[in-house]
Amino acid sequence: MRTLPLVAAVLYAATALAADPVAPPAPAPTPAAVPVPAKLPDLTALQTALNGVKPDSIAPTALPGVYEVVLGAQVLYLSEDGRFALQGDLLDLSSHANLTENRRGELRSKAIAEVGENNMVVFAPEGSVKHTVTIFTDIDCGYCRKMHSQIADYLKEGIKIRYLWFPREGQNSEGFTKAVSVWCSDNRQEAMTKAKRGETVESKTCDNPVQAQFELGQKLGVRGTPSLFLESGEMLPGYVPPTQLAQMLAESKDKTALPAAKP
Repeated sequence: MRTLPLVAAVLYAATALAADPVAPPAPAPTPAAVPVPAKLPDLTALQTALNGVKPDSIAPTALPGVYEVVLGAQVLYLSEDGRFALQGDLLDLSSHANLTENRRGELRSKAIAEVGENNMVVFAPEGSVKHTVTIFTDIDCGYCRKMHSQIADYLKEGIKIRYLWFPREGQNSEGFTKAVSVWCSDNRQEAMTKAKRGETVESKTCDNPVQAQFELGQKLGVRGTPSLFLESGEMLPGYVPPTQLAQMLAESKDKTALPAAKP
């Protein structure tokens, strides 16, 4: 029998999200109780498949006999008897809502918010901020460089850009070393712009969030750079020009503000 592919992916996501890698050492808090519904599905088979890793939350869905199980940033569904696990999108055909993607968006937003802007390289407009976009970036990525070369245009559109690190070749790569040097610079914004132009940034080391953010990106489904995350948690893979991004953000905000259309 072939092992279900979701087991390895979910187990990786669940274990990787267990700690806040950018926070200073502190005494381990008492683990919070996992939110559970009044009635639980049988978790025996799932716990065995996940080597004992416990879900972050379990909740009944609108589908009778089917439960939502959250592990890290992953969402899957479990039958009440615990025999069947489903990995895919649950759609509400009445409201036309993708319930699974909405839930993933909540989880992504929460994970990114926990990083904190003090652990990001932020470029903010001088005037009011209309939108905030968080971008996983690689210094040597061509489209990342193209995007940053237009940073002034994004700011003019009222878009605050928050960078998180995603050196695609991982730890011990040249891109990783450059990211650390930028982070450890006296002026991170200036160093980021210099590095994105292909100029040399003074090599430095210090305590940094580069590895932690690379791992976070993997958990959130980042497979390439740039990867953009909107405030809703929606992910946009790839380069988006300033004017087009501003239009997409405005449409997304309008859509969120309006009540769901009735059939």
